[in-house]
Amino acid sequence: MSMQRRDYGQLPDGRTVHEYTLSNGLGLKLSAITLGGIVTGLWVPDAQGTAGNVVLGFDNLDDYVHRNPSFGIIVGRYGNRIAGASFTLDGENHTLARNDGLNCLHGGIEGFGHRLWAAEPDTPRPGEAQALRFSLSSPHGDQGFPGELTVRVRYSISATDNSWRVDYEATTDRATVVNLTHHDYFNLAGAGSVLDHHLTLPASRYSEVDAHLIPLRHAAVDGTPFDFRRPTPIAARIRQAHPQLLLAKGYDHNWLLDGELNADGLRPAATLEDPNSGRRMDVLTSEPAIQFYSGNFLDGSLAASQAPGGRIYRQGDGLCLETQHNPDSPHHEASADWPSTVLRPGETLRSTTIHRFY
Repeated sequence: MSMQRRDYGQLPDGRTVHEYTLSNGLGLKLSAITLGGIVTGLWVPDAQGTAGNVVLGFDNLDDYVHRNPSFGIIVGRYGNRIAGASFTLDGENHTLARNDGLNCLHGGIEGFGHRLWAAEPDTPRPGEAQALRFSLSSPHGDQGFPGELTVRVRYSISATDNSWRVDYEATTDRATVVNLTHHDYFNLAGAGSVLDHHLTLPASRYSEVDAHLIPLRHAAVDGTPFDFRRPTPIAARIRQAHPQLLLAKGYDHNWLLDGELNADGLRPAATLEDPNSGRRMDVLTSEPAIQFYSGNFLDGSLAASQAPGGRIYRQGDGLCLETQHNPDSPHHEASADWPSTVLRPGETLRSTTIHRFY
């Protein structure tokens, strides 16, 4: 199978954005553009074998440039929030770009989801159908982060099942902090709400947040709406008057994953099931935590299409499952509960997440 590439549009400065489409011949098809590594479509079969797009997005470049609420992006340099948009490393304070009140969210105003990445087809490894490699150089001082960071992100799809794998690599020329992830809004039904989806998170603790959604401490999920250790409809407890749900207007929290890494360096992170379509997604990752966001800030102001009659995105139309290190880790001493996100010269950050569809 040959990978397809087409011109997707031009940025305001005239640079061309390309879209690549990968297909495994088993029903999985993934399209991604070089702006932000954005996954513009991810088609997987339902229980009857009918393919449907299971991620939210737009049908045009202009919306991705000017109105994207992080649909489908590669997140960097730092996924999720850093309190006060600053941190101290090796005795030196670094002031970051503020784009979430006083905080830095998803790498700042011009995070990696806003960048034009280089992309090229990559040689498939054994068991892979197709692979695409993105690369980006982030200069020292980019959004306030120290160090020139070289990043490579590889998308691959399996030749034996309907799996999409993301491999991240990063190196730096001076000490910095890095937390790379992906920000797809999933809806396994392909339309409507995700609130009737069933979610499983193999995690006995989550991170309680303050009014600005900055993690304060880890707490047990027992007896709370944050216990997803068994398959649970998202709607079951999302409207409970729990203080943490009120702060986030739903779920927008970090869970610490239970279980050890397997021989492949991965652990189960989530299972999402849609009872209507019969689709299921298992998430495996090398990361220690996962952020579950229930699409709380989709407010009806965004449309999937610029054409008349296009679908309007509203609260609960999609959800994110972002494999990651804990948000705001630079403000916590490194420990088993707060794994370090520091990357130093001579080291290589490597991280993997697999989305397996049934």
